[in-house]
Amino acid sequence: MPQEYEEFIRNIKMLTGIDLALYKEGQMKRRLTSLYEKRGYHSFREYYKDIQTNSGVLNEFLDRMTINVSEFYRNAKRWEVLEQKILPGLLASKKKLKIWSAACSTGEEPYTIAMILSNLVPLNQIEILATDLDENVLARAKMGLYPERSLNEVPEKIKTKYFEKKADFYRVDDEIKRRVIFKKQDLLADRFEQGFDLIVCRNVLIYFTEEAKNLLYEKFSASLRSDGVFFVGSTEQIFTPGKYRFETIDTFFYKKK
Repeated sequence: MPQEYEEFIRNIKMLTGIDLALYKEGQMKRRLTSLYEKRGYHSFREYYKDIQTNSGVLNEFLDRMTINVSEFYRNAKRWEVLEQKILPGLLASKKKLKIWSAACSTGEEPYTIAMILSNLVPLNQIEILATDLDENVLARAKMGLYPERSLNEVPEKIKTKYFEKKADFYRVDDEIKRRVIFKKQDLLADRFEQGFDLIVCRNVLIYFTEEAKNLLYEKFSASLRSDGVFFVGSTEQIFTPGKYRFETIDTFFYKKK
């Protein structure tokens, strides 16, 4: 069985370019085993055979392999710190910030950033790059349609201003949608743009091995301008920030030296 999983990893890398070996093995193996058993396959070998020939099976695999748990203003207190402390500090030296929401999933995070920033600068000064590996979630993000539970932590004022209720869903205002550019990207394999003022990557790095995390921290650091800020999730504290030329400026916020 271990040998078969290793063969599956090699095959997937050749087929899609995605290196499953960089994800924590136990978690990924359990998730994929549960998926293929549910679909009636009996082994990784049998499952891979269909991934190769059936685009529906491939797309489902890609969708399940990526982590899509998101909501607006998740961990609201951290977003308050972003609005009241971090963004005003960054805006003190320039009017238009270069911002990236990495592993943005279904779009709640970049739209939240745009809504928060709209309290501080005119909408036409806002442009946010949002990237994810999974084309299915990017398609959903571009639609901007969300169930009520995704809006649990959204302040009432923002909900009224930037959402329209459609049956059981809420639709993000077109003005906010226009502020976000969605692109497909593999964090581990692809090169990063440079010169960002703010990079937000939350609740994703916990799924990677220590080796992959180190690589990503290096890449994120290199991608930030000097004094740029890196904002991570509530389970992703960096214990040796100096190693990556970061210094802690608030809980889960790191400034590049």
